[in-house]
Formats: sequence, structure tokens, C-alpha cells
Amino acid sequence: MNSAQIEIQLIASLVAIACAIPGTFLVLRKMALITDAISHSILPGIVIGFFITHDLSSPLLILLAAASGVITVILVEFIQKTGLVKEDTAIGLVFPALFSIGIILIAQNANDVHLDVDAVLLGELAFAPFDRLILGGIDVGPKSLWIIGIILCFSIGLLIAFFKELKVSTFDVGLASSMGLSPVLMHYGLMTMSSITTVGAFDAVGAILVIALMIAPAATAYLLTNDLKKMLLLSVLFGVCSAILGYWFAHILDLSISGSMTTVLGFIFLMVYLFAPNKGLFSVLYRQRQQRIEVSLLTFLLHLGNHIEEEERHVKHLNEHINWQKVRSKLVLNLALNNNMITIENNIVSLTKKGESFTTEAIDYIVNNKNAEIENMKDRFFLFRG
Repeated sequence: MNSAQIEIQLIASLVAIACAIPGTFLVLRKMALITDAISHSILPGIVIGFFITHDLSSPLLILLAAASGVITVILVEFIQKTGLVKEDTAIGLVFPALFSIGIILIAQNANDVHLDVDAVLLGELAFAPFDRLILGGIDVGPKSLWIIGIILCFSIGLLIAFFKELKVSTFDVGLASSMGLSPVLMHYGLMTMSSITTVGAFDAVGAILVIALMIAPAATAYLLTNDLKKMLLLSVLFGVCSAILGYWFAHILDLSISGSMTTVLGFIFLMVYLFAPNKGLFSVLYRQRQQRIEVSLLTFLLHLGNHIEEEERHVKHLNEHINWQKVRSKLVLNLALNNNMITIENNIVSLTKKGESFTTEAIDYIVNNKNAEIENMKDRFFLFRG
């Protein structure tokens, strides 16, 4: 593995970490789409900064691009607060307009500069190691590495300093205000940091990978934990793993590095989306099936509690009168038997003391409109779930 390969993976990993921090809060605030808007609407700021400095590595480009991102957020919120359109519509109106302005400026005034549309949208990590930073005649490494490294240090510092404020304002704006915090200040601070991070990664990886690294790792982590600190760490882990695996995937198959990293991110999200223990698709489907069986069990036990006639308590009654299929009837009976809710003698079903207690308590919850508490009651009574 040569030095260029190491630098590419290091740059991608630092970009992944830098994007994971603001990305986590954007996902929690349900503002994921704003990342796409910022990543495109900062283009006018970059172009104007280049016109002023004629230097693509000037810090002024980052400042103006970040300002352009904040302007995007302000315009989106202004349009949304009119009440005439929703947030997604406002985003769809603002960022194409700003992005188009940037494209027009490039087409009219910077055709001979590498600020072309392909570079803006795709980026190319493979070229990052060739753009070196020279200080006093000494090569200190790729410019992208230093830029994103400084931004990452700044982002981590702000996260540590304002973690409590960001956490409170993210989950409860009213509580944040009552504590003397400023949700508006936290909001625009987060948007500014997101803009600066996006700009820092723009030239190296392009807008598409920035969006993917900002949102996909955080969305994946969200499916695995409800703890903010764990979510941040998992977001960083998923981002870095995707960056490294994506690079080697691209290297072996001779593919686009950014495209491969984004594909790996998508694959990891898909696996977690399907198989996450609590929020995964299969887990949700299993719980829904379990709940349907348990509701059927509750219905059956209530039926037994309301009838003393043997014909009403016969096993065949499940199919003939309650109109259940045989498979469903068997599941319900087995669940009731496993939990010692019923006894069956000569195909006549009777409630046990435990079954009577469960049924009485369930009726009480239903009558008093406390259906949500039935789940807690099930946890107390059930040894085996459906």
C-alpha cells in the first residue's frame, strides 16, 4: 500500500468523521434533506469567493460558502413560516435557485477553471493526494487532509463545549428555552457547522458523497440505539468503515471511489434496516405478528370469561364461531397453554386462576382506557410471547 492510498483513505475517514457529527443532529432534528440543499446551494459562495481571491484554497471560499449555506437555511425557514408551503417544498424552491445561480456564474466567468459541474457534483478522491500543501518549501501533505482535519478539530471542540445545549435543543425546544438556552442560536450554529464541513469536503469528495456521509451513517446508527453518545460513535464507525471498504472495493474493481463508498454506505444501511434488533424491518414484522396473536389470545380469554356454556368453550368453537383459521387457532391455544392461562379437558377449554386474573386485569385496563398499559401487563403475565 503506497502513500497515496494511505492518504486517500485518511482523507475519506476524516471526512466521514467530520460529517457524522453534524449529520447525527440533522437526522434527529428531521432535517436530513437540508444537507442536500446546503451541499448544492453553497456553490454561489464558492464561485464568488474564487472571483475575489482567484485561489481555490483560500479560506475566504469556506467562509463565503458557509454563509451561502446559512442563507439557504434562512430562506427555507422564511418561506416555510409563511404557512403557504411545507419545508420540503421550500427546500425544493431554494436550493435549485441558488445552485443555478452558481452554475450560471461558472458558465459565464469561469469556464477555464476546474470549477465545472462534474467536479462539484462528484469530486474525485483519487486526485486529492496530488494537491499538496507546501510550507517553507516543505511538503506537509495533501491540502484536503489539512482542511478537513482543522474543520474536524473545530467541530469536535464545539461538540464537547455545547453537547448539553445541542442535546436539549434537539429533543425539547421548550425545555431548552426554559433553561435559558437559545434554540435559535443552536440551530444556526449547527447549520453553519454543517455548511463549513460540507465546503471542506467539497473539493475532495464532491456533493454526492458529502450528503451520503452526512446522513447514511447517522440514519443507520439511529436504527440501532436511542442513546445520543452511542449514536454519534456508531455514526463515526459506520462512516469510517464505509470509507475504507469503499476505497478497496473501488481499487479492486477499478470503480469510482466516491461511488463505491456511497454504495457501501447504502449496503450497510440496508442490512441494518432489515436486521436491526428493535427497529429492523424483520423485527418490526415479527412484533406485529406477535401482537396480532396476543390480541387474539386476549379476545379468546375474554370470550371464555364471558361464557360458561361448554359449547361456547369447545376447541372447535375457535374455527366455527370466532371464525379463525386452524393455524391461528393452534397458535392461540398453544400460547395460552404455554403461559398456563387455560386447561383443556375433553376439548373443553377452561380458564386457570392465572387466566382469570389476566382477563380481569385486562378488562379493567380497557374499561379505564389504559390500553397502553396492557403491554406492561403482558410482560408480567407472559413467560412465552407469540
